[in-house]
Amino acid sequence: MSTSTTASVSTHILDTSVGRPAPAVAVRLAARPGRDADWRALGGSATDADGRCKDLPALPEGTTHVRLDFAVEPYFETQRAETQQDAPVHRDSGVFFPEVVITFAVEAGEHYHVPLLLNPFGYSVYRGS
Repeated sequence: MSTSTTASVSTHILDTSVGRPAPAVAVRLAARPGRDADWRALGGSATDADGRCKDLPALPEGTTHVRLDFAVEPYFETQRAETQQDAPVHRDSGVFFPEVVITFAVEAGEHYHVPLLLNPFGYSVYRGS
């Protein structure tokens, strides 16, 4: 929850290749109090069955930049094992994007919902509501 001195962040993931939420994706959160400051790891969570990450850590006062790091490689490896799809894959790791890192600016008092639309060969993000 945002306050007048802090911002808040939430996210969810939709796997657009199957038209369903992406469960059990680890998400790490980091913040910094200015573009030249060092990142501070705040912890993380994982998406639930609805692809939502409901318990991300609170942002510290003074946060101006946030980074969400989505560990998508294990998710796609699980999906591939379950579906036995024979789509082309990256020859080294089997996953083209092993992680997705999104960095964005925030202002105190605002809530930022940042959905990730994901498929094996691309992704998109936006500021949701």
